[in-house]
Amino acid sequence: MPEESHESIADVKAHLATISAATDPYLISLQSDPRKGVQRLIAQVQHRFEILAAKENAVHDRQKLERAAWDHGQQHVVGIDEVGRGPLAGPVVTCAIELPHDFSLLDVNDSKQLRAVDRERLYPQILAACVDVSIGIASPRQIDQLNIYQATRVAMRDAVLGLIHQPDLLLIDAMQIDVPIEQQKLIKGDAKSVSIGAASIVAKVYRDHLMQMYDQLYPGYGFVQNDGYGTKQHLDGLAEFGITPIHRHSFSPVAKYL
Repeated sequence: MPEESHESIADVKAHLATISAATDPYLISLQSDPRKGVQRLIAQVQHRFEILAAKENAVHDRQKLERAAWDHGQQHVVGIDEVGRGPLAGPVVTCAIELPHDFSLLDVNDSKQLRAVDRERLYPQILAACVDVSIGIASPRQIDQLNIYQATRVAMRDAVLGLIHQPDLLLIDAMQIDVPIEQQKLIKGDAKSVSIGAASIVAKVYRDHLMQMYDQLYPGYGFVQNDGYGTKQHLDGLAEFGITPIHRHSFSPVAKYL
């Protein structure tokens, strides 16, 4: 007959919440417990470890570029990404970030694939874990003067120049920037490189916080909700209140309100 544990199911549940590996002897010992409640708890824990293993494998896969560079002696590998190229208002924000070789935040991915609450949770954790980080900003006036593509490149260059350590390799999401450093340009790089993914999260949250501040300064456009993109609320605000100092004059339909 299978051996039933002397613990209550509530005690088993509490104990299982503390284990950190699928090979834990306590978890294995429960396999022979005939109680359906215990078997359900075992299944839940095993599912949790399957999800954890999948996340670990995904992060390991997104570290291939970094590991290859490290193996070739390029110790300072920096990921770069931007946010805010499409909005009618607000700056473009770029981030350059270097992660440690043992970086282990499993949820770091392309910021667009994460909920806002998860980005906010990861933001301070990434900043605490990183080796080096720098922010570059292109203002609305720079965007108007240079065009959005060139302004983004300038902001990326500024982010790189603001780093403490001279990078050996730059991993960049679909851009090329004017610095004498080896660069690897990637399409959808924020989903292929954990460094670019971390940069995308930091840039996104940094810009979100800026837009929240601007919403207080310039109410009526819905900057908290739309991040400066041309939603109906934003367009209605333009029609009623006109342009603000953070609007991009070269972007349609802002230009018609000049």
